[in-house]
Amino acid sequence: MTESFRRSGEYENPYQHASSPVNPEWPPPPAHQPSAHTALLAEPVAQPPRSRRRPRGPVALLAAVAIVAAAIGGGTAYGIQELTGNDTAATSSSTSANVVPSSQKGTVSGVAKAVSPSIVEINAQSNAGSSTGSGVIITGDGEIITNNHVVSGASTVKVTTSDGKEYTADVVGTDSSKDLALIKLQNASGLTAATLGNSDGVQVGDEVVAIGSPEGLTGTVTSGIVSALNRDVTVSTDEGQQQGGGGNGQWPFEFGGQQFNGDTGSSTTTYKALQTDASLNPGNSGGALIDMNGNIIGINSAMYSAAGSGSSDAGSVGLGFAIPINTVKADLAKLRSGSQN
Repeated sequence: MTESFRRSGEYENPYQHASSPVNPEWPPPPAHQPSAHTALLAEPVAQPPRSRRRPRGPVALLAAVAIVAAAIGGGTAYGIQELTGNDTAATSSSTSANVVPSSQKGTVSGVAKAVSPSIVEINAQSNAGSSTGSGVIITGDGEIITNNHVVSGASTVKVTTSDGKEYTADVVGTDSSKDLALIKLQNASGLTAATLGNSDGVQVGDEVVAIGSPEGLTGTVTSGIVSALNRDVTVSTDEGQQQGGGGNGQWPFEFGGQQFNGDTGSSTTTYKALQTDASLNPGNSGGALIDMNGNIIGINSAMYSAAGSGSSDAGSVGLGFAIPINTVKADLAKLRSGSQN
């Protein structure tokens, strides 16, 4: 644009040369056919048909600007995150954001490679014992979303990232009514933040990937489909009843009028969940449910295991539940404010 403004100034005196000074008395242009350089000053109506080429420069420039604007629009979410700093969650308004490289789009391996750096293992210690769960990094400086039941009542929270680094974390805010919690790593920077998708766009049958730390096996990847939407899942809100307090080391919950994995207690809350057959096991709580573009669409929260099974044969039977990511995004400001309930 700077170059365009400079040229427009040149048209005020088409006969000016760099080697000669500007003469305010300079005579007007001759009456004969103007040169190509001065033709730009003529009235449009007086130009022959070939003069229609004159506006092509600006029109082409406008078209180029439009194309650039469209390209910039595609990267707006990323640009905003970079400009506003690491305290802004990487979010997406739809599930169409392509986090996975195009050469691996739609593959489980591609999703795992792209998203695994954003998933952590959480170890919480409390008077009730220890709890192992998972979490999702949402900012580069260490904000992590997990389940409330993973850190509820914890006196100490340790987090291990995918590259093996260990951090101490503080519990920033909790919301037991939605089984969500926000924790923040101490002295962390440059972490890979996950991209939060749009769970309203999820459909039954969509392929998904789950990443977490079942039984302390950090970075475990499983896959499946979305089995159902808007399932009413009831979980305990009792502080101190962390993961590990239910039967077989799993978090107790109610579904369809029945209790699974132990007694949920007298204080409970019900939320709408995504149902998935992706394998979930103890330790997956708080981890990510991901679409095939690499967007987080849910936070894994409850999984069923057969009643009466021992720890040696407890495991996934294809009945897992995740908190929709839109519920998380709607609750994020409250969690950041330090609300503890």
